[in-house]
Amino acid sequence: MAPSFAVHARRGAVALACAVAVGAAAAPLANAAGADEAPSAAASSSAPAPGAQKLPKGLYGAKDPKFDAVWRQSLAFLAQDAVGVTPATEAIDWLTQQQCADGGFPAFRPDTRKSCDPKKGEFSDATGAAVQALAAVEGRGADVAKGLDWLTRHQNKDGGWGMNPGSPSDPNSTAVVIGAFAAADKDPGKVTARSGKNPYDALRNFQLGCDAKQGERGAFGYLPDKDGKLSPNGLATADGALAAQGRGFLVAPAKQSDAEPKPLACADGAKGDAAKAAGRQGTADAAAAYLAATLSAGDQHLTSAMPGAEPQPDYGSTADAVIALAAGGHKDAAQGPLKWLQASKSGALTWAKGDPGALAKLVLAAHAGGADPRAFGGTDLVEQLNATGPTPAAVSSDGEARDGEDGKGEKDDKDDDGGGTGVWWVVGVGLVAGIGIGFLLSGRKKQRL
Repeated sequence: MAPSFAVHARRGAVALACAVAVGAAAAPLANAAGADEAPSAAASSSAPAPGAQKLPKGLYGAKDPKFDAVWRQSLAFLAQDAVGVTPATEAIDWLTQQQCADGGFPAFRPDTRKSCDPKKGEFSDATGAAVQALAAVEGRGADVAKGLDWLTRHQNKDGGWGMNPGSPSDPNSTAVVIGAFAAADKDPGKVTARSGKNPYDALRNFQLGCDAKQGERGAFGYLPDKDGKLSPNGLATADGALAAQGRGFLVAPAKQSDAEPKPLACADGAKGDAAKAAGRQGTADAAAAYLAATLSAGDQHLTSAMPGAEPQPDYGSTADAVIALAAGGHKDAAQGPLKWLQASKSGALTWAKGDPGALAKLVLAAHAGGADPRAFGGTDLVEQLNATGPTPAAVSSDGEARDGEDGKGEKDDKDDDGGGTGVWWVVGVGLVAGIGIGFLLSGRKKQRL
């Protein structure tokens, strides 16, 4: 089963107004967080549709915010943090005002005077992304703590999270939440359900093991089909590989490494789960090995396709794969897809233009892979990203992160309360427009570029 629409919003890029079902989609997807469609003028334009509603002050992007506002805002903050840009106070305030009284976040809350729907109006992906973003800015520790408390209260028995409270766990949502706890300097492995299961236990339930075909081993599936079978999913695999390392979206530049991802060590006739036996590192290595092999065989990019249609480049998921590989120390394996994203013929820069979620994905991938986001395929991604929102409060002269990153995409000097001690596509009812699988409504649930 493919990732839900929310997953897509979360990861890839920005999606246009869409009427989508809130459940998981049934068609396969290369990447849930931001499924990519072929580049188009509509998808790349930052201009709102005729008659579109007036957008809130402080919000990044000019497209309909209904499904991905919190997601794209959060990714934008993280990408700006990676390059030493401080978001405007009004932009940060807009995000914190989206938080519901119970600590969760919706995809978009047009009227903050109205209470949130705790069952269907709050999302794990949105909350996890917002927590990561707020943990990266100054003085929002209390909001981070509220978000973490909400996530803890809605953890499933298997140790993971689904799109909404009570929905089955999926690897994409679980991965975003793992990143939230890590960003707030909390050990995700110690966040346990009453059953004693933790997020990593839930994550491994979605990885294909030695029972799978050789070329599929190590991949993650989004959700099992009606027969309980998992199918390889690029987005889920990129998310799983990153989360198994206890990392969030913001990853420090990879150090030079010749380390090749280690595939599952399956003996002839083996039926066991070698990744589980090898622990978190085995899970991450096996997923990274699958990504590297898939990218190498696919012209260095991942793809997604609507039923009956030809596969199209999935820019968001490809960016996620770069981040996951770089986080695992596989810098060499990350260079192929990173260069592909920079090439004008790939269409990635057209896909991202004017879309804060998509631009943020590319900035984060460039940052993790050791490329310059300010000269990415001849484009200044940082300048383009900053132009989608309020004028930043500050921009560092050297373009480097303001505070030290500890290699986990976290700040190592947070002193505000709770901040440092105490964070595609879906077939639905209606229209699905331009989204970049990978992190966004983006990609993920109806919301993660």
